[in-house]
Amino acid sequence: MSTPSDKPLRIGMWSGPRNISTAMMRAWENRGDCAVSDEPLYAAYLAATGIDHPMRDEVIAAGDTDWRGVVSYLLGPVPGDRSIWYQKHMTHHLLPGMDRAWIAQLANVLLIRDPREVVVSYLKARTTVTPEDIGLPQQVELFDMLSDAGTPPPIIDAGDFLRAPETHLRALCTRFGIAFTERMLHWPPGPRDSDGVWASHWYAHVWQSTGFEPPPVSNAVQVPVAGTHVVDACIPHYRRLHAQRLIA
Repeated sequence: MSTPSDKPLRIGMWSGPRNISTAMMRAWENRGDCAVSDEPLYAAYLAATGIDHPMRDEVIAAGDTDWRGVVSYLLGPVPGDRSIWYQKHMTHHLLPGMDRAWIAQLANVLLIRDPREVVVSYLKARTTVTPEDIGLPQQVELFDMLSDAGTPPPIIDAGDFLRAPETHLRALCTRFGIAFTERMLHWPPGPRDSDGVWASHWYAHVWQSTGFEPPPVSNAVQVPVAGTHVVDACIPHYRRLHAQRLIA
């Protein structure tokens, strides 16, 4: 996929929670020619669902609770007049009733992770979980919608990526018709002005990072009983997307 030189490249990276999405955002922001947006639909999601998330009130106060306004912003002028705009999205923020036609105007990527690993991590922070909470059903819907429109998005598996981040980033840059830079592999530690207001609660590890870490070496994942139904529901979705992942 190439991008006309007179138009900005708008990348929509669609992930579920407990993935490497924030580190991925760091990599793209560190290019120097790329603006980033951190979960721009989060406030609208919280306002519409009433769900109790950490720092809920702060997130709603800091963001736009009208998804239509968010979409208008995301398709408008690129912050800082940069040539690339990396938009970090959570698929569970795409609620029923939200129009999704606008997504086709982005260069989309799906970032997936084994739901067993996601559920184990998720239940360390919350007491309950549903398939929709981890975003895999929505990722399948998004993949089908874009594929039906003739633009199937590349799929990146987090485990594969962490074993070869440079190879995967080079492959994505080639697909998007832009140059790869070594700056994407390392970044200074600490917070960013571009981080969401919730960063102080969730991003402590990312703030300490200076690059992508290798995937953890572990034995078989032990899923708590509270999450087994979610894994059972999401494994078929994951396997379907995983079979079509980018092999770099």
